[in-house]
This record gives sequence, structure tokens and C-alpha cells, in this order.
Amino acid sequence: MVNLIWAFMAIVGIIYAMFNGTMEEVNKALFESADEAVKLSIGLISILVFWLGIMKIAEEAGILRVLAKLLRPIVVKIFPEIPKDHPAMGYILSNFTANIFGLGNAATPLGIKAMEEMKKLSGTDTASRSMITFLAINTAGLTLIPSTVIAIRMQYNSSSPTEIVGTTIIASAAALISALLLDRFFYYRSLRRKE
Repeated sequence: MVNLIWAFMAIVGIIYAMFNGTMEEVNKALFESADEAVKLSIGLISILVFWLGIMKIAEEAGILRVLAKLLRPIVVKIFPEIPKDHPAMGYILSNFTANIFGLGNAATPLGIKAMEEMKKLSGTDTASRSMITFLAINTAGLTLIPSTVIAIRMQYNSSSPTEIVGTTIIASAAALISALLLDRFFYYRSLRRKE
């Protein structure tokens, strides 16, 4: 559906440019944007490779295991339907750890695997309570080190690319707390309706 919306917007824009006589500006903007996107992508690759390397070092040093152990009691309380030793729990912890370090690209495959494991647990195609909670937490995206945003700010020569770390932590923590509160509110509300 989103592809259709984007296609519709592009077609309307091109038709408007043809009737408005600004097709040359549209073509110029199109090619400049494509060039800028390639430059930005190449710049981001170096930062992502750096942080993925740091993540690998942290994994080899056992830091991720320690962080997973610290998060496990909290995650077990948030996802009471998932057995403590189930593979879904490992994927959830790995996903949260990657998101905390701002590695959304690395967290995505882990999140997909976690959802697959939770689907196996529920045995249906309907989203389970755990799946909804996981989605809400992932959407909130608690981040301590917003590496992708820092990389973009560095790419555009920001004088202080890391100054957004504090506000990112506050904003993502507020989003996480709100997501959890709303998730629990609607869950308990649905339980009361069933009674």
C-alpha cells in the first residue's frame, strides 16, 4: 500500500511539473537527490561498520552477555508468556541490545527471528500479547547511542554531532515508558471486557 501511495505522489508531482513548466527543475532535483543519497549511504556504511565492529568486540568480550543478563529479569517480567529458556527470549534480548546501541539495521533481523519464534509459540497467525508488546517496545526504540543519527550529522559536517545523545536518551525513554503503559492499559482493558 505504501508503494502505491509513493507512486501516486510521484506521478502527481511529475504531471504537475509538466503543466506548470517546471520539469527541468524536477529533473535537476531528482538527479541531485540521487547523488546525495549515494554519498550519504556510503558515508553511513563506514559508521555502521565501525559500530558493528564495536558490537562484535563487545560480544567477544562478554559485554553483551552481561547486558543480556542485566536485562533478562526485566524482559522476563515484560514477556511472562515466553519460557525463560525459549529461543525467542534470546532473540528479544539481542534485538534490545542492538537497539540500545543504535544499530537498528543489525536489530531488524533479530526482531524478525524473535517474531517468528513467538509465532511458533502462539501457534496462530493472530498477534499474541508478547508480539504486540515486542512491537510496541521496538517502535519506541530505546537508544543510548544513536549511531546512525551521529553518522548523518558527521556526514553533514555538524560542529557537534554527538550533542543529541542526551535528548535521544530522554526522548526514547519517554517513548518506551509510554509504549509499555499503553500496551498494558489496552491488555488489561481487553481482559476486563472478556470477563
